[in-house]
Amino acid sequence: MNTETLRNWIRAADGRRPGAHSAPPATSQAVGDAVQAELAAARKRIRELEEERDILRKAARYFATETRW
Repeated sequence: MNTETLRNWIRAADGRRPGAHSAPPATSQAVGDAVQAELAAARKRIRELEEERDILRKAARYFATETRW
């Protein structure tokens, strides 16, 4: 068996392309930390958007009552 063939099979099993000089796949802990950080950022953005929505609702209510004759 050719050693290059075996190397290609191992790379394919790791999910890397043949000839790619990339680092080994990230550990599950690193992936978990990245997911947690992304989740925290998403939750923060959701809170900001909900606050903006509430402010706009209050403003719309205020201006709707102000324009009635």
